[in-house]
Amino acid sequence: MVVSLAQTVILVLTLGVEKRQGFEFFGLGNEKKEKVMAKKTNSRNGGNGQKQTFAFAAPGAVSVQLVGDFTQWQERPINLQKGADGVWRTTVEMKPGTHHYRFLVDGEWRDDPECTLRKSNPFGSEDMLRQVV
Repeated sequence: MVVSLAQTVILVLTLGVEKRQGFEFFGLGNEKKEKVMAKKTNSRNGGNGQKQTFAFAAPGAVSVQLVGDFTQWQERPINLQKGADGVWRTTVEMKPGTHHYRFLVDGEWRDDPECTLRKSNPFGSEDMLRQVV
């Protein structure tokens, strides 16, 4: 019997709940069924954090993203929303600790001009630091 990768994934997922990259996969309770449902989870950090607001002024930008250790950097960037004042904003729930982050503005790495806590990174620039208590 030859089993495809898709059939293997469906079989594995029907045996329980699996979290991967912010999605929870639910089996339908019967190994013979081949459908899997997914729902987006809201919290990126398990729901035990503090809300933190990030803002970046870029009136002419097409997109602004927040990336950091809490998003696995570019793996799961957070899109900011542009306000009428040209300032892009987002609020993120973050666990206590020190978090490294940067902005991607139209695909270009940018520093947060409002952040005074910084640390050199291995790429010759600096990461911004956000301390969450």
